Amino acid sequence: MTERGCLGRIDSVYCGSGVDGPGLRCVVFFSGCNLRCPFCHNPETLYKEGTLSDVDGLIERLRRYRGYFRRGGVTLSGGEPFLQKEFSLALANSLRTEGIRVCFETNGHIADPELIAAGDLVCDIKNQQTKDLTAYRRFFEECVRQNKTPRITNVLVPGVNDEEESLHELARLVRSFFPEEKIHFLPFRKLCEEKYQALGIEFPYRSIREAEEADIVRAEVLLKGAK
Repeated sequence: MTERGCLGRIDSVYCGSGVDGPGLRCVVFFSGCNLRCPFCHNPETLYKEGTLSDVDGLIERLRRYRGYFRRGGVTLSGGEPFLQKEFSLALANSLRTEGIRVCFETNGHIADPELIAAGDLVCDIKNQQTKDLTAYRRFFEECVRQNKTPRITNVLVPGVNDEEESLHELARLVRSFFPEEKIHFLPFRKLCEEKYQALGIEFPYRSIREAEEADIVRAEVLLKGAK
């Protein structure tokens, strides 16, 4: 089977995102993930098998939206695209051949040199279930080795990961590898709750309030004071 002929499991394709990388983007959501974050906005990518897709067919579909993302590009997200290495690399290489900028949105738990080299990076740090952030060190070390700086995001969940010490630990981790990189906080939202209901799954964070602008401002202030 040729590289372009390899197959992958895809949940959906969304065109028009302004938050999944630089510029306006088309997002390919991969099925499957190695984590089970309680706030996950895409539970369907965790519990459904997805559609079996080939590279050529997906490229043809993405070409239709090229006018929308010409100043941005295509983001491979999920789920976790790094779990499907062969397909991710084939798709990224084909997109670049078409002159389309490629971004991977990853949870940073898979420090694969080839995948890290294949596109721009958005790394979302998942510090909900544990305060131990060492899982990200291998990923960041490989980024530094390749002279690549990922865009760092973090979903801020009130009462879960917004205490001062957790935020200081997050700041220390990121600064130890990327001293000038800003951490972009994403406010926790419950827009995904209906998805859980449709899947017959209890939304783990149903009782937790959504993050407000004041929560984001507070977190950013605490980051500045971290040593």
